[in-house]
Amino acid sequence: MSLRSQVAIVARLDFAEVRRSRWLLSCLFVHTLLAAAFVLVGLRESSVLGFTGMGRALMSLSHALIFLLPLLALVATAQVVNSARDDGSLELMLSNPVSRTGWFCGTSLVRLLALVVPLLVAMPLMAIVGSSCFHQRVPWEFLFRALVVGTSLLACFVATGLWISTFVRNQAKALMITVLVWAASVAFLDFGLVGLLLQWRLPPVAVFTLAATNPVQAARLALLASAQPELSTFGPVGFWLANRIGSTGLFLLGTCWPLLLGATAWLHALSRFRNRDLV
Repeated sequence: MSLRSQVAIVARLDFAEVRRSRWLLSCLFVHTLLAAAFVLVGLRESSVLGFTGMGRALMSLSHALIFLLPLLALVATAQVVNSARDDGSLELMLSNPVSRTGWFCGTSLVRLLALVVPLLVAMPLMAIVGSSCFHQRVPWEFLFRALVVGTSLLACFVATGLWISTFVRNQAKALMITVLVWAASVAFLDFGLVGLLLQWRLPPVAVFTLAATNPVQAARLALLASAQPELSTFGPVGFWLANRIGSTGLFLLGTCWPLLLGATAWLHALSRFRNRDLV
């Protein structure tokens, strides 16, 4: 049996499991609820980062998703391998003509699509509703960039969650590490960076390098640069970024860097999964 056929079989079975657990509907509900809330709040007459109305709502929703998407991806994947091994489904699947690579690729694909599809549905739907019902102008370029950045961030943390599930056998420990990884990505690094800035006067290039190593921070920079290319809210660091890197460069950084980290983590997890003892 070819690898493509194996991936298709595993993906179909795992998608059935996702549907039974209502994970896809839950993600769609969360995205739709957030989108509806930000539509109601964001259509008031006020300006944020040069946008009014629908632009403000999309900007606010994007920043909320930057914090939410990594948590959803980690929760959806950090115990996939452990759960399949403990309930015996992994051993049963591999007793058939399905390779470890085929199982891992199929599961990874389904988990990623289960997270990306609700995002690709909710945000354009929010823009269409705002445009048709409230007669708001939609910044389609920013919407496209936000979707690309969100997708790359999901891919990064789906791979990170699979890496955790592959390397940590105990489900309780995997859950604890999941929370720590999410907290470090969205909060702890910010606090550490602010502490360094208060202690030492770092040059702009050092501040940018420390921030951009975190994929969440890189995604935030990409969104801010898409909304405000001059980045005046960042002061000297923003002036340096706008003149040295530019909006397009920050967008590529916020897209390519999480994808690179995710690809590295996924390949490392696949290598570990293929060579480890599954018992």
